[in-house]
Amino acid sequence: MKKIYVLDTNVLIQAPHALRCFDDNDVVLPLVVLEELDTHKRDEGERGANVREVIRLLELLREKGDLTKGVELQDGATLRVEKNFKDVELPKDMVEYKSDNRILRVCKGLADTSKEEVILVTKDILMRIKAQLLGIKAQDFTTEQVVSHGEQYSGRIRVYAPEEIFKEFRRKGVPVDAVYTCDENGDKVKPELYENQFVILQGDQSTNKTQMGRVDHGVIRKLEFEKAQPYGVTPRNAGQYFLQEALMQPAEKAPLVIVKGMAGTAKTFYSLAVGLEKMVNRPTGEYRRILICRPNSQFDDDIGFLPGDEQDKIGPLMRPIIDNLEQLIDSSEEERYADEKELQDKTDEIFERGIVQTEALNFIRGRSILKTYLIIDEAQNMTPAQAKGIITRAGKDTKIILLGDPNQIDRPFLDERTNGLSYASEHMKGSELCWQISLVAEECERSKLAMDAIGRMRDKVIV
Repeated sequence: MKKIYVLDTNVLIQAPHALRCFDDNDVVLPLVVLEELDTHKRDEGERGANVREVIRLLELLREKGDLTKGVELQDGATLRVEKNFKDVELPKDMVEYKSDNRILRVCKGLADTSKEEVILVTKDILMRIKAQLLGIKAQDFTTEQVVSHGEQYSGRIRVYAPEEIFKEFRRKGVPVDAVYTCDENGDKVKPELYENQFVILQGDQSTNKTQMGRVDHGVIRKLEFEKAQPYGVTPRNAGQYFLQEALMQPAEKAPLVIVKGMAGTAKTFYSLAVGLEKMVNRPTGEYRRILICRPNSQFDDDIGFLPGDEQDKIGPLMRPIIDNLEQLIDSSEEERYADEKELQDKTDEIFERGIVQTEALNFIRGRSILKTYLIIDEAQNMTPAQAKGIITRAGKDTKIILLGDPNQIDRPFLDERTNGLSYASEHMKGSELCWQISLVAEECERSKLAMDAIGRMRDKVIV
């Protein structure tokens, strides 16, 4: 049975292709949605670009027919603009002029007059709650959703191998069909292993001995860069060994690295260390620069009002990068801040020589990025469209590193299932060109206080 989907403006702003995602059902745009699109069509950054894309699509459909009567999309679906139902009554405390309430009025009017099921599609949680209060079915835009954070691909697994095979691991590797895990009853289970998945391997007779490896075309092989110390940094746990392995690989072999983990697990620190190793300590010519970008979690609004040029505007966004650079440039914790002026000069030199460059994410739209070590920090604040745009924009010899924590999202209308980092992780799982690792809480290296807080406050914060 056909359904009627009423779209909120925020769905189109975040996913301009959404009009094509409802199979053979009817799609309705309340007139107020067009008015809201009109107010944002000149916006800079991703929001303005997405709005203009929607408007161009609506123009193509307008040329095909009367949008107020309905125009065919594909597979029997239709789109129409709804300007009626002005007289539908809402509770008195829901003011008439508010855009959300005008959309709800259309939903209620359609539900009262149509035989088809009417569903409001909105990214706004409070809007979905208000719809429920009015008896209107509402849902999120689910096309770009992935599984919940706890079920997402972690890029790592612990497995067991027969002792005689385990002993030959470093020389021959271990076939993936020879390893197993155990279920809750202790029974052996054959795990599904993905290309480039990192492995902690244990012998089934000597479980106190472990080896670290990676799935490589059906065989678990030892790490190539296990003994590396990029820019003087030594890995302190299994997660950082895996992270180092992925980052040290050349762009030709590992052009995309996705790293998920909470604050303090050294995601940004280690990524910078490897970049500086390849650019400063041992210049290999692999990359011509380190480019660091961060999405603006305020959805492009605030940056335009900050004073100064582009670098001045993005300075506050990049302060965490400077903090990490200071630690890398002067590794002595006792002496690092003895001479603040000298430390500042060393950091400035890195930027002045063009070794490290910083940009806001919305400034690289439409560019082809060549021979670059590209770090996208706080990637959980990207939309799926941004993630696709970045990955598909990688030029020759560019390595893209997406870093972030899906549990720390600051951007409106994104969550652990709809952010660009999680979206990229799930869709690139198994690609031989993508290496992934999730760092766990126990691998936090920030401070004793941070570790203590993780243990004491985990799962106790109500959100």
